[in-house]
Amino acid sequence: MEHLDVLIVGAGISGISGAYHLNSQCPTKTYALFESREAIGGTWDLFRYPGIRSDSDMYTLGFSFKPWTEAKAIADGPSILKYLHETAEEHDIKSKIRLSHKVIAAAWDSETARWTIDFTNGPTQEKGQLTCSFLYMCTGYYNYQQAHRPNFPGEESFKGQIIHPQFWPDNFNYSGKKVVIIGSGATAVTLVPAMSDQAAHVTMLQRSPTYVVSRPGEDAFANWLRKVLPGKLAYSVIRWRNVLFQMYFYNMARKYPARVKERLLDMLKPELPTDFDIPKHFTPTYNPWDQRLCLVPDADLFTAIKAGKASVVTDHIERFDESGIALKSGTHLDAEIIVTATGLQLQVLSGVPFQVDGQPVDFAKTFSYKGMMYSGVPNLASAFGYTNASWTLKADLTAEYVCRLLTHLDATGQTTCLPEKGDDNLKPAPWLDFTSGYVTRAMESFPKQGDVAPWKVHQNYALDLMEFRFGKLEDDVMRFSKPRAL
Repeated sequence: MEHLDVLIVGAGISGISGAYHLNSQCPTKTYALFESREAIGGTWDLFRYPGIRSDSDMYTLGFSFKPWTEAKAIADGPSILKYLHETAEEHDIKSKIRLSHKVIAAAWDSETARWTIDFTNGPTQEKGQLTCSFLYMCTGYYNYQQAHRPNFPGEESFKGQIIHPQFWPDNFNYSGKKVVIIGSGATAVTLVPAMSDQAAHVTMLQRSPTYVVSRPGEDAFANWLRKVLPGKLAYSVIRWRNVLFQMYFYNMARKYPARVKERLLDMLKPELPTDFDIPKHFTPTYNPWDQRLCLVPDADLFTAIKAGKASVVTDHIERFDESGIALKSGTHLDAEIIVTATGLQLQVLSGVPFQVDGQPVDFAKTFSYKGMMYSGVPNLASAFGYTNASWTLKADLTAEYVCRLLTHLDATGQTTCLPEKGDDNLKPAPWLDFTSGYVTRAMESFPKQGDVAPWKVHQNYALDLMEFRFGKLEDDVMRFSKPRAL
C-alpha cells in the first residue's frame, strides 16, 4: 500500500498554499494533493455565474509568496483561476495533484501513527486506499454538491427557469429576460450588475438589507508603487497596508458600531438616486461586521440602479406563481428567470467520516486548537480562513504552522501531535461569531472554540502571525509522542 508523509485534500487556494510550503519548508517530505473534481482551483473553478469575482483585494487574497501583478485589485474569477494555475505550474505543484480523487473515509491508528485513507478515483469511482502520517484538509467549509436552497411555496407552478448560482448552466442565455435574484449577499450584489447589461431588467429581492460598500476595482496607489519599487517589495508594502487598514476598520466597527454604521450609510447617498430609500433597502438591523460586508467594485451595483436597469425590493415571499413572485405586501414581481442566491451549505471537513482508534469522531464535540486542529484528533489540520479578511491570509499561516509541526516531529524523533483538552472549565462558544444565516444554520455541527488561548479563534492576522510563526510548539495542550513499537 502506498504511504505518504502528508496528504493534502483539496487543490484550491488552501491546498496550493499547503503544497508550496511543504516544498519550501519540508522538501524531503513525500506528499500528494487529492482533488475530488476534475480541475484545480476550488471555488474559483466551481463557480461560473456572471460576474464571479472576489470580494477581497488580491493583495491579501493572493499568496504571500507570489505577488499579484495585474491592474485590478478586485479581480474576476477567471483571473484568479489563472493566478492559481500559474502558481501551481511555477512551484512544481501540478505534478503532485491527483484529480478526481475523493476521500470517503479516514481512520487513525495510534499503534502505527498513521491515517488510512479510503478514496474513490475517476468517473468509475474505483476504490483505493493509502496511508499517510499527516492529513491536511484544504477543502473549504461548504458543500460542493449541495447549496442552501429553500423550497418556496408554489415554485412548481412557475413557467420560467429557477437557477442556483452554485450550479450555473453553461452558456445560459438571459438576454432580454426579466430576472429576479433572491438574496442580498455577495453573490446577489455581484449578479445584479453583471446580468443587467443583457437582461431586460434585474430585481434584487431581499428579506433584509446588507451593508454594501463601494471600492475602486483598481488600486491606483498599488499600481503606482509597483512601477517605482521592485515587485516583491511593492507587493509586501501594499499587502501590509491593506491588512492594517482592514484590522483598523474592523476594530472601529466593533468599538464604535453606531459611528461606523452612519459613515457607511453616508457613503451610499452620492451613489444612489436622490429618491432611493436607503433606510429601507440598504440599512441592516445589525451592526457592521456582525455579518460580512458586501463589496461593490467601481459602484457597479449602484450604477445599474441609477440607470434603471436594476432595482431593489425589500419584502417577503408569499409564493411563486406562473409569471413570477407574489409578495406578502400584496405586490407582484414579474419574472422569466429566478435566481436563488440563497447561500451556501456549510460542511465540516467535506463530510468525510473520521475515526480515531476505531471510534468515530464527532467534530461538534471537539474544540478547535488555534483554529486549525481538533481536540482528541492526532496529526490532522485544516485550513479555514478569516471571516473579516481574506481567506488566504490565514491559509498561508496555517500551512506554515503545519510545516513547523512536521519539522519539530522529525527533530524530536516523535511521530504524533495531539491537542488535548484537559481543562474542564473551558467555556464553549461557536467556532464563528457571525450572525449570517449560512453560519448560524450550521454551527451546531462544527467544532467549538474556547474562551482562552489556544482554543480561542482569533480573527486577527497580526496576532496569528506572531503565534503561528514564532509561538511555542510545545505548550500545555499539544502532546508530542510516538508509539512504543516505533
